[in-house]
Amino acid sequence: MAALVTSVGGDKMSAQQLATSLLRMNLKEWEAWEYNANNEDHRVTHKFSPNRPVPQEHIHEPGVLTWKLDVDEWEKNTLLETIKMDRGYKYSEVVTVCHKEMEDFEEKVKGFFQEHMHSQEEIRLILDGNGYWDIRDYDGKWIRFRVTKGDMIVLPPGMFHKFTLDENHYIKVTQPYVSYRTQHGAESESAARKEYVDKVLNNPAVVYRRQITPQ
Repeated sequence: MAALVTSVGGDKMSAQQLATSLLRMNLKEWEAWEYNANNEDHRVTHKFSPNRPVPQEHIHEPGVLTWKLDVDEWEKNTLLETIKMDRGYKYSEVVTVCHKEMEDFEEKVKGFFQEHMHSQEEIRLILDGNGYWDIRDYDGKWIRFRVTKGDMIVLPPGMFHKFTLDENHYIKVTQPYVSYRTQHGAESESAARKEYVDKVLNNPAVVYRRQITPQ
């Protein structure tokens, strides 16, 4: 039986799974910054002047996983297959978000940008295009980070977040699932939020690291 270790966020993972997750630290420096909630279109950067950068750890410690993959032949990518196997992703679909491919494009993009959470992970691998994810940090502030071609992210269940395209109005992603087209009910979302708060936001070890992180 594989030994178990505790990952960031408190989830139990095998040594192999942890090794896979730690690859996120080595493959890309993710640019993140404090979100400036001004009146500009949500598809611009929304940086303060001067910018208020956020350290990479401030994304990972709340439970977000990130990787950088070669997606020119993504269906043959061995690291992607390892991630899917380790994390139990058995299904996937490819979605293109743009005016040409999506009916009611503007309404759906507005919906993506409404604050929400899920009872299961939100997983995206960017095949083409760009966008921004906004996540709430420990103090409730919005943190924004940019995703581009080859970026893969996993948001934990119960994390409040938003998504938007950039000014090019285009992104193509593959969305892995543990179970196909999972529906998120209010009751399961409430349970997921409680677990996330207990295991992550109220985790003393994570709070300690937050307190000593330079601003």
